[in-house]
Amino acid sequence: MRWWSIVLKEFLQLRRDRVTFAMIVGVPIIQLTLFGFAINTDPKHLPTAVIVADQSPFSRSFIAAMKNSNYFDVVETLPNEAAGRHALARGDVQFVLSVPVDFSRKLLRGERPSLLVEADATDPLATSTALGALPGLVQPVIDKDVTGPLAHLSGSPAAFDVTVHRLYNPENITQYNVVPGLMGVILTMTMVMMTGLAITRERERGTMENLLATPVLPVEVTSGKIVPYVFIGLIQVSIILTAARFVFGVPFVGSVVAIYLSALLFIAANLTVGITISSLAQNQLQGMQLTVFYFLPNILLSGFMFPFAGMPKWAQYIGNVLPLTYFNRLVRGILLKGNGWTDLWPSVWPIVLFMVVMMAIALRFYRRTLD
Repeated sequence: MRWWSIVLKEFLQLRRDRVTFAMIVGVPIIQLTLFGFAINTDPKHLPTAVIVADQSPFSRSFIAAMKNSNYFDVVETLPNEAAGRHALARGDVQFVLSVPVDFSRKLLRGERPSLLVEADATDPLATSTALGALPGLVQPVIDKDVTGPLAHLSGSPAAFDVTVHRLYNPENITQYNVVPGLMGVILTMTMVMMTGLAITRERERGTMENLLATPVLPVEVTSGKIVPYVFIGLIQVSIILTAARFVFGVPFVGSVVAIYLSALLFIAANLTVGITISSLAQNQLQGMQLTVFYFLPNILLSGFMFPFAGMPKWAQYIGNVLPLTYFNRLVRGILLKGNGWTDLWPSVWPIVLFMVVMMAIALRFYRRTLD
């Protein structure tokens, strides 16, 4: 009977703790949804740009074959090779198809011209299957267009071929993609977790009353709790960059200053999330639960573990809200592509906006605790 009373007491406490109850129900649902629908290790419909200097039936047929393969979605037509490289550097597209100006003329002469496909190979998983499908697209085009008087061109070897250039990671080394991404994952986990317990720790230790009695503004309290962890985050960045360079051999093409400035911005964004969680949570257990609730979609939907472009649109919309998505693009763009600030800006301003919104939420709920 006494044992049953303890059991009932635990059930009552769980029922009163809404955050815990939400985690019991929410985490399995989120995991099933993400792993069942959002995660795709065979990404398709990847954004592709074309540079067509030779408008001919052969080039149009090959572009149509790329679309019909379901691996490539042609999203824009670019004027020249420089525009194609710029689109790849910014991450606007995954592939760029270039049709040379004399393609059809050489094909009709039997000179076996080549089409060029350039790929952003920073994430080998996102490109390997699609690139492997390209050689199989040549023969259907030949069977369709190389007929009649041109039938003598349909033998072996094929009338044309496809040359593939894997940019930024030509050897498909997984560490070049994973190790820079780990920087964002580690910073997200540690920064949010540490600051997520900052204010709840004050409540449980009984020092919150002293803090509330001090003549300081809410913004001073929240920013004051954030600053020490900024230095911790920068130390972690230094450790990861050192290991990336000297242990894993990750190339450093871009500016180290740009990496640190991007990391500083990302650290600040994650610290505001932690302070927001700390303001919302009633105790440290709730703080830990909310941290897990935030961390799970970050690691799964940011493009760290699975190709971002291969996820369904609704999952990409969620991922586009998370700062880790943009930080992954920033750090990989700087290290592997050598991106400058013009290329980085599309990934910088969403992190700034996210940080401002989180800080506003934290201040709102902290002011409520003063009433």
